[in-house]
Amino acid sequence: MKVTPADYSNDYAAIRRIRFAVFVDEQRVPEELEMDERDAECAHWLAWNDRGEAVGTARLDVAKSGKIGRLAVLASARRDGVGRALMEAAHELARQRGLARVWCNAQVSAVPFYTRLGYEIESERFEEAGIEHVRMALEL
Repeated sequence: MKVTPADYSNDYAAIRRIRFAVFVDEQRVPEELEMDERDAECAHWLAWNDRGEAVGTARLDVAKSGKIGRLAVLASARRDGVGRALMEAAHELARQRGLARVWCNAQVSAVPFYTRLGYEIESERFEEAGIEHVRMALEL
């Protein structure tokens, strides 16, 4: 497995395919909410399996004070370190851009994953796209 920076325009189809499989198909997020106006402004990554197939994606919005979002890993690639590798890529770019911290709106079910990466909860629960979330942050 490897993680590479993605060009949003050139890699749009792969990014969309992964995000729709995870968020729209699995989690029932409304289709119209998934791709948004921030995508073109964000740094994106794709994770690739040994067969050269894109299996995960994430984005970093530097202009939103280091917001990491849209972390999605296909079901077939989960528990293989893909999510961690994507997050590490985002953390590295955030450091390179001079950010001292990053944050995300984490699905409550994913809190243990982010906690293992060193994130701490900063908010009460709230709903986003019909799913319970909390805001979490990591000091870099």
